[in-house]
Amino acid sequence: MRWWAFAHLVSNTGTWMQLTVQNLLVLQITGSPAAAGLSISAQAAPGLLVGMLGGAAVDRWPRKVTATVAQVALGLVALATAFLVATDGLNLPVLIGLAVVTGLIATVDGPACALLGNDLVPVRDVPSAIGVGSLVHSAGRLAGAALAGITVAALGTAAAYVANGLSFFFVAAVIPFLPLMTGRGGPAADAAPTAAGPEAADTSVRGGLLFFARRPRLVALAGLNAVSALFGRNYSLTLAVLVTGPMAGSASSFSAVSTALAVGGIVGAVLGARLRSPRVRLVAALTAGGALLQVLAGFSPSLAFLVVLALPLAVAESVTDTAQNTLLQTDPPPHMRGRVLGAWNSVRTLWGLAAPPALGLLMEVLGARGALVTGGLVVAAAVSAGWLLRGPRKNRAVPAPRPVRIAGTAPVVGPVTEPALAAPVRPALESAA
Repeated sequence: MRWWAFAHLVSNTGTWMQLTVQNLLVLQITGSPAAAGLSISAQAAPGLLVGMLGGAAVDRWPRKVTATVAQVALGLVALATAFLVATDGLNLPVLIGLAVVTGLIATVDGPACALLGNDLVPVRDVPSAIGVGSLVHSAGRLAGAALAGITVAALGTAAAYVANGLSFFFVAAVIPFLPLMTGRGGPAADAAPTAAGPEAADTSVRGGLLFFARRPRLVALAGLNAVSALFGRNYSLTLAVLVTGPMAGSASSFSAVSTALAVGGIVGAVLGARLRSPRVRLVAALTAGGALLQVLAGFSPSLAFLVVLALPLAVAESVTDTAQNTLLQTDPPPHMRGRVLGAWNSVRTLWGLAAPPALGLLMEVLGARGALVTGGLVVAAAVSAGWLLRGPRKNRAVPAPRPVRIAGTAPVVGPVTEPALAAPVRPALESAA
């Protein structure tokens, strides 16, 4: 697990180095902000359209092999992009095509790598493994953003893509040496997950969609994710507008807010790693708490107040994400988890594409402060309404069974059902009938 976490950190650092310079590269080629947005959408679109197919592939194929092939493929795409940048052979159509290919590979790589990390620890430690993944993701984001500027200044834009490509190859080299575990630590063969029963035979995309739609807690998570994405959480957008607009700050002022958000993300990942069995109610409570903090952010009187507030705001968001990931990766049966993550990827991508324009329109109408306050109140109200409208909880208290005595027999404790009746009891009942 330590090797996997280290490899994951290296890969995330390279990925964030590339993402940091990608928009600058598009602007350098085209000079159009719209083109930069198009490249992001092109890379996200496969997750929306074929996310379930990627999840189905993860459920059917051996996990280590799948993750290794996906990492090598992503590394080749990054190195090809670096070569085109270095030789001035990259134009917008080619860049969009490479972004689409990257998005397609990511529909398989994302769930494969997420579930592979869980296979390295006993079942009881899976929530902690997911928390470590969140921590590594946040740390890689910080390191990648910092190294991107240094690398580009010293070696040029192509170097960031080379670093990212090499990081994928490093992960691919580590995966074959990772021993998998099942249950509470027993060795397992490197094979695709299997399950018993009639559901095990259904490895179709349709089966995964039906499972997701019929699982109330998964539907509830999708609803919470939708409302929080559409009316909040995009703090890199909303807080940037708040700082540079009503607060009359500069880009360096927002960097202080970004640093606080990053630190809060790391703290939240550490706290989230301690969650053993999170419930949807916890996710709902954290979502509502984050929404109320967002309302306070809208009323921030100064930059210092906003920087202080950004820390718990990011903590709530990070713990919420870790709890969601734990539920998504542990609630479904093993043979269904790839498709559940694929369905979740499609849902999250949908809201991810819809949220920035929606928030932009809201800020155009209400201003940055009004959008933060209104969005936070909408999220809190939606969570409260869902809490009030949820179905009645099942009564977990089971009344103590009363003994049932039949003439000539010993008392039978519990409900008189067919399995409970001993063989000598059945003839007595039949003769009585």
